[in-house]
Formats: sequence, structure tokens, C-alpha cells
Amino acid sequence: MPRPKRQLHATVEDTLTPPDALSETQVIARITKAAGNNLYNAALPTTKVVLVELEPKFRSTIWIKRGSFVVVDTKALADRDNKLHGEIVNVVRDEKAWRKMGYWPKEFVKRSSYDEDSEDEASTVGKMPPSDSEDEE
Repeated sequence: MPRPKRQLHATVEDTLTPPDALSETQVIARITKAAGNNLYNAALPTTKVVLVELEPKFRSTIWIKRGSFVVVDTKALADRDNKLHGEIVNVVRDEKAWRKMGYWPKEFVKRSSYDEDSEDEASTVGKMPPSDSEDEE
């Protein structure tokens, strides 16, 4: 039997507002790849990529895509002897509100889509393919 809708809505509401402060064991990370079975590769602000597990309350409730931000508790799984570096305890959904908080890492700067387009000057999108007469000259 699925979880009640009130629990689902409560979980979603918890992720919308950022907490006032993070504990010393919590860190914000960016998801780089889904590893399967509620496991994700996450890049820490120190550019170290670690394997983290999704907390059970978020499973089948919130989906995480590549490039999104999460809060990882590095001491949650310290007693287990495995490759997991931590557990995802919160998912950043309103990134704009989270970026205003003082604990947001400076390493995760906001990139606009316009900047990404300007870097690719040799783009051929929307252009005609070269004609055969240009190749013969």
C-alpha cells in the first residue's frame, strides 16, 4: 500500500525552504550521475566525487536529476563499512532561495545558459551545410 498523500506533501514542503544553518557534518553537493538503486555520484565543493545514498523518506517521492543540488550528511553512514560516503538528507528544489543562504558554497557559482552558448562560437546550429562547390575550389 502506498504512503498517504499527507506524508508525500509534507516531504515535498520540507525541501522547498532551506534550513537556517547546516550542521558541521552536512555539506551541499551537486549530483553528477545516478548510480542506480537510490545511489548517486555527487561532487562536493572540494571537487571530490563521492557515492551517496538517498534517504528512505525521499525514495519514490522526489526524483533527482543530474546537475541538481542536495544536502549530504557525511556522518550518517559512518558506522557502515562500505563505499558510501554519506546520505542525502535534503534536496534543493528552490535553488534561488538556497543560494541566498550564507552556507552556500562559493564553488557552485550560477552559470547562465547564455554564457554556455557564447563559449561555443563554432556552432553549426541553424546553418546550411557546406555546398560541394566550396570543396572543389
